[in-house]
Amino acid sequence: MTLPLQGIKVVEMGQLIAGPFAAKMLAEFGAEVIKIEPPATGDPLRKWRLLHGGTSVWWAVQSRNKQSVTLDLRQPEAREVARQLIAEADVLIENFRPGTLENWGLGWDELHALHPKLVMLRVSGYGQTGPYRDRPGFGVIGEAMGGLRHLSGEPGRTPVRVGVSIGDSLSALHGVIGVLLALRHREQHGGQGQQVDVALYESVFNMMESLLPEFSVFQTVRQPAGSSLPGIAPTNAYRCQDGKYALIAGNGDSIYRRLMEKIDRLDLANDPALAHNDGRVLHVARIDAAISAWTAERPLDDVLAALNDARIPAGKIYDAQDIANDPHYQARDMLLEARLDDGTPVTLPGIVPKLLATPGQVRSPAPKLGEHTDRVLEAQGIDATTRELWRSRGII
Repeated sequence: MTLPLQGIKVVEMGQLIAGPFAAKMLAEFGAEVIKIEPPATGDPLRKWRLLHGGTSVWWAVQSRNKQSVTLDLRQPEAREVARQLIAEADVLIENFRPGTLENWGLGWDELHALHPKLVMLRVSGYGQTGPYRDRPGFGVIGEAMGGLRHLSGEPGRTPVRVGVSIGDSLSALHGVIGVLLALRHREQHGGQGQQVDVALYESVFNMMESLLPEFSVFQTVRQPAGSSLPGIAPTNAYRCQDGKYALIAGNGDSIYRRLMEKIDRLDLANDPALAHNDGRVLHVARIDAAISAWTAERPLDDVLAALNDARIPAGKIYDAQDIANDPHYQARDMLLEARLDDGTPVTLPGIVPKLLATPGQVRSPAPKLGEHTDRVLEAQGIDATTRELWRSRGII
């Protein structure tokens, strides 16, 4: 099978999450990705969270389908090798602080002059321009500046983390979109490459729905609302008899009516003031109380079965064990069985999006540090004697 990005060569100079996540997605759909890592230590993600045999199991997800080449980009010989690799690539991905590559002679102006067809994805906290460009920025800072952290948590409580580094991942997704758009433009306009500038805070801000227009028109500052969805009713988490929670989204007009009929509240179903969302929002406390009274008398499984039969969107709150044992995840190939370096079985997330004709693939496991250095450098004409000398000097 020919994958959509087969023939596209990517050099990844990022680390941790945002840049590597973008490269991971491109690799899953056929791109050849050469990941440049620092000698000895490698990408810090190799040591993040839970380790098996000294390496993070997260690494098995983030770096599958990639080749690992070690280069100390602080040294001129390494930068020259990187320059050669970039000259043969279609895409360069980097997520250093703005100005880092320029200090190494690998900035956009230099690389564009060297390779006019190059698409360069740059992911940073605040973007390549603007008064904050030089500030260090991680996903958590982007989430805060983008507006998400203010909305997370319960009213009057400390804003909470959403659970994962969503700012980084959102930036990676925006980066992938930007790369694909730039490749399409290159195809249509004589092979001209361009820079794709992705800021963490902007990627989060792009998800903030009506946050800014509501402030602009009404001077309303949206506040955290816990498990509810302000301005759209009813949508909330409702406690069941067994102490578990059902997430119920009964906010469409016809869905709302079916929900009220299911919980035997025809008074609320037939109330003309509640027929549409704007009216329900004014009475959301009364509606939520009715739903809560109904769920409190039934275990979660019974609640979900009844609501699914009535075609009312509802679900439980999944943890990792729920995901690993769920038949729908399994049927959709979202639980991929693999093995770590020592043969230990590991279940990895599947590939999205689902393309019916050319679905993404896992063609190779995440590489060991520097696993492909010799092969890649030999292809660049760097002989074994030189490579051993460079190893002794810490260049590779």
